[in-house]
Amino acid sequence: MEQTKKSPADFLKMIKGRPVIVKLNDGTIYKGTFICLDGNLNTVLEKCEEQKDGKIINKFGDMFIRGNNISYISPAASC
Repeated sequence: MEQTKKSPADFLKMIKGRPVIVKLNDGTIYKGTFICLDGNLNTVLEKCEEQKDGKIINKFGDMFIRGNNISYISPAASC
């Protein structure tokens, strides 16, 4: 089986417009549609839910997350 190497840019192209999970350093999780990311990892999500300890705390139309607070970005299970 042949493996192809993928870059971070390939990952970002793959998740654009799709559901993602963004976990912050404090454990807060945001689930929403990935829109874009800049050179500082500042991230924009649409149709976003904020979760803490597995419970929905807030719902937002658009969300800007400062990059230095992000622990990871992962495709949601539906990707």
